Amino acid sequence: MIHMENVNKYFGDHHVLQNVSLDIEEGEKVVIIGPSGSGKSTLIRCMNRLEDISSGTARVNGFDLTDKKVPILKVRQKVAMVFQNFNLYSHKTILENVILAPINVLKVKKEDAIKTGMEYLKKVGIEDKANAYPSQLSGGQQQRVAIARALNMHPEVILFDEPTSALDPETIQEVLDVMTKLSELNITMVVVTHEMGFARRVADRVIFMDQGTIVEQGPPEEFFTQTQNQRAKDFLSKIIAH
Repeated sequence: MIHMENVNKYFGDHHVLQNVSLDIEEGEKVVIIGPSGSGKSTLIRCMNRLEDISSGTARVNGFDLTDKKVPILKVRQKVAMVFQNFNLYSHKTILENVILAPINVLKVKKEDAIKTGMEYLKKVGIEDKANAYPSQLSGGQQQRVAIARALNMHPEVILFDEPTSALDPETIQEVLDVMTKLSELNITMVVVTHEMGFARRVADRVIFMDQGTIVEQGPPEEFFTQTQNQRAKDFLSKIIAH
């Protein structure tokens, strides 16, 4: 589903991604962890070309992202992204937010978009908020709307960029619970997060990044209990202690 080979990304002189190679299979759940500034968010932003790579190969869902003529809207129809800060339209109701892209981008009939939109709002536990506005919802509820909106595009891949980092501690778990349910579907998930419990519970594979490189990767139990990499050990000892 996702193939990246020797991917480099520069911001000016700053070498953010350094020869990153990675394959993610269809339906796989991958969690990317690592210290701030390690390139995690940049890596997943390259997966739907929110960032252009500087060199290397990047193919997602059959599309060559380095091809300047790649139909980027078609790529993003199948590669949805959930951001830290929800990005909901404040002047539209929850349901209107969820149906906007299917109607305008996929050209789905409004009644069909509403039907599936309500199904996904139910799946994330907030169908009763369909006619409310984002400002009337908690941060956790807004993030669940963002997930429903992504699902209503019927994507092959969902990328999550630290989806709980902007939330109050009380609402983090409700978003993680929704994401855990999603992991039971045959959708490829790539999640950048600091939530180690979620990584341990849901991931097929954990990837640890540091200074723009993939330092180590493996099944969660193996990674969390048997890692021999000193940098990963140091990171885990700090983050799990907190």
